[in-house]
Amino acid sequence: MKKIVLNLKNKTVGDIALDTEIFAVKKFPDLIHQYIRYQNAKSRQGSHTTKSRSEVSGRSKKPFSQKGTGNARQGSNKPPNFRGGAVSMGPVNRDYSFNLNKKEKKLALKSALSVKFVEDKVFIIDTFEIKSFKTKDLYSDLQKFNYKSALFIYSENGLDKNFKLASSNIPRVSTLNQKGINVKDLITFDKIFIEQKSINEIVKRLS
Repeated sequence: MKKIVLNLKNKTVGDIALDTEIFAVKKFPDLIHQYIRYQNAKSRQGSHTTKSRSEVSGRSKKPFSQKGTGNARQGSNKPPNFRGGAVSMGPVNRDYSFNLNKKEKKLALKSALSVKFVEDKVFIIDTFEIKSFKTKDLYSDLQKFNYKSALFIYSENGLDKNFKLASSNIPRVSTLNQKGINVKDLITFDKIFIEQKSINEIVKRLS
């Protein structure tokens, strides 16, 4: 599968052959949904907690006599019905994350990439290296792509310093190392810009 290579001024500078087994696979909506659930669950902090009867301050001694007071019998002043008592069935620290096997993760990423390719929302850029670090210069060039939001995926060698400085102040624009490529970002951002030299790295990772 051939794909044209552009520069940051949206001009064609060449083409590249892409692996159809990675960039043109069948769409799996259920697997994409499962991967996003996996990401969201993994990012949940799970630090909510309340004190149980064994943790609240108080005595285990009976607060008053069993009989003769007219009150319901009580064994201590720690139950939830007492002021300062424990919380009944309250939240506790927990880990919300669950596992996906490697094949599922790879297939979900391939499927998400393929969806974006079919929608013609993936652009292969020859390089992210720019001469000026001024935001207005980069912003002017990116307007030619007519994007709502954009994700720039750069190679393992790192992101060009000028590009990093210039893009940091542009709304709805984010950068990501190819190592961190994930389904949620691919689906969330309107258009995906991939640096040409990171293509081989992505192919190697998903093969």
